Amino acid sequence: MNDISIFEQYSVIMIIAAAVFMILIFLPKVFPRLRNVFGRLLESILKRPDIKDKSLEELIDSLGYAYDGRQDIFYSGLNAWQRDMGYCRLYDEAAAPMSMIIDCEPIYFEYDNKRWLIEFWKGQYGMTTGCEIGIYATDSPDINTEYFNGTFYECVGDNDLLSMSFELIKNGKKLFKRSDVHWWLTGFKLGEFSEPSELVVFITIKLKDSIMMTEFVNGLKNAGYEDEDIVIINDTVKMVFDKPKTEQPYSRNSFSDNIMQSNNKELIIKYNEMTKMQDNSIDKIIFLRETAPELFEEIFHMMGRNKDMFDANFRTNEK
Repeated sequence: MNDISIFEQYSVIMIIAAAVFMILIFLPKVFPRLRNVFGRLLESILKRPDIKDKSLEELIDSLGYAYDGRQDIFYSGLNAWQRDMGYCRLYDEAAAPMSMIIDCEPIYFEYDNKRWLIEFWKGQYGMTTGCEIGIYATDSPDINTEYFNGTFYECVGDNDLLSMSFELIKNGKKLFKRSDVHWWLTGFKLGEFSEPSELVVFITIKLKDSIMMTEFVNGLKNAGYEDEDIVIINDTVKMVFDKPKTEQPYSRNSFSDNIMQSNNKELIIKYNEMTKMQDNSIDKIIFLRETAPELFEEIFHMMGRNKDMFDANFRTNEK
């Protein structure tokens, strides 16, 4: 069985680097401060950490995820390391150059003397297909630094966790569903390739009270959702995330999307071919660790939201 050659591995890296380079050329006219951020991204891509000596459990945990054997998916833990990273628009801009071709839908509103962001995502996260709901808030003023002007949100604390659920549908077929009280409800299916346009997410969120529900619904409407798109049952809101209604990141364009998705698809084809005799993702990963270590490493560099994306940015609230 063929492994991925060193040449192929570095070809993948250079394709990603080329896409970042194109962004560095064209984006400054629209968002000049992104040049420095994507420069850090490029450095992170070319200096990836060694994961060979870690156990499988350590690797999965280091990504902030756990494994659901019943649905054969990975999902984020309540106290994953990402909870310390907060969120801002720059993270969405950083996704595409890191092989995450995903639709974003940020919903902004104010409640309890804080500015809130509830954001939805769906699409291809490297070698996984997945979706997310994230809950963030801040009572701090906007950031004004050399790198970023805008709002930086913190991940909510335990007192602000929300009961959420979603069901991810691809071309009319259910891929998986999740339900939890959380700040970041996620699911990622390894070895599944999708275009974001193929995916639809059925979302249910129970807000803290009627005031929060009303403000969140107003945020949905400000984003472009109509009354007929929203179902309200007491303090619970149901909706469908299909085609995004908000402006997508500047880093999302047909040129870079095609490069990244071609690379994602090629890796997934190899992954599925090499692991066709294994029954689930854990057995497949164990098999690849022994037979195709370079592809094994790609899985952990290209699964969900990895640390490279956050390390390549910066804690704007510390600048």
